This record gives sequence, structure tokens and C-alpha cells, in this order.
Amino acid sequence: MTSNSYGDFHAVEITDNDFVRGRLRIVSYARPAKLFTAHESIFKIHVGMLRPEALQKITAGVIALFSRPL
Repeated sequence: MTSNSYGDFHAVEITDNDFVRGRLRIVSYARPAKLFTAHESIFKIHVGMLRPEALQKITAGVIALFSRPL
């Protein structure tokens, strides 16, 4: 999650309406093209839980990256 889309065509906007519980201080972006593996110890805080629809948008963005022709 980042507060800037960086002009990333694949960025998925996340707002407070995308949360079942919790919230973000500002509109943020999930960037499916910036995948990485992270150990749970590096996470500072837990801000909430995304609605299934928001999680599906992010998941669809990841799948689209792997599904496009080379």
C-alpha cells in the first residue's frame, strides 16, 4: 500500500469504503506490479480488513499481470 499511485496503470485505489473494519488516513493504492515477499515481523501496524470486493480487485490486477502476452 502506498499513498501515491506513481502513475502506475495497474494501481488499485483503496478508500475507507473498501474496508470491512478499520480505515486509512488518506486514499491509498495497492500496486499489483510491485509484488514482494515479506515476513510478518516487518509490518508496523494492522489498519483493518478489506472487503472481499476490494481484495478481488487487487487479486484481479495480479492475475492480469501474469495473464498478458509477453
